[in-house]
Amino acid sequence: MKKALLLLTVAALCAGCTLARVKVDVVSERTSLENQVLGTYNALDREMLLVASVRGVDTEGHIQTPPRQSREQQDVLLAMQVLSFHEDDLQAFKQLGWVGENKEGLLAVFPMTKEKVPKELKEFAERYREEEFRSVVGKINAAREVVMQRVIALNENFTEADLPAVRSVFAKLNAENARSGEKYQAEDGTWKVKP
Repeated sequence: MKKALLLLTVAALCAGCTLARVKVDVVSERTSLENQVLGTYNALDREMLLVASVRGVDTEGHIQTPPRQSREQQDVLLAMQVLSFHEDDLQAFKQLGWVGENKEGLLAVFPMTKEKVPKELKEFAERYREEEFRSVVGKINAAREVVMQRVIALNENFTEADLPAVRSVFAKLNAENARSGEKYQAEDGTWKVKP
């Protein structure tokens, strides 16, 4: 009887306890360099938002002169606007397989195949001509170059010699943010399609 009571008590205690299955996903930590690049890039993004939100008229209705900006500030803000403006086109180019993210943080051009185009992109694909496509990709790449140069200029820890490392960080981020079916270039130079 004592044995049965002890067994019953242990069973009751165990019934009240559950062993939870814990799934742990290890997420890689960003390197110091990646954090510096991201911090500087996010500061540029905030700067663009601040410039866009500056009012041209004071509370009494008088026109105000916008704050002066350096040529470099103007260039990077224009570059950020170009990237934002072409964001939808770029996403469509990637879905169509016309471009991929290379290991330099820039876009690489692939043939503009117009067969097997998804229904929702058919009109888009038919509208684009080779010359216009290459022009848009060129503008995006030029804008990315300006942004990368500005990241180096704004961060006191970077010099021109760090450009290859900054390019690698941008390339890694672009590859991480790629959607399923999009092309990206691995560090070893091989082209892959995001699963």
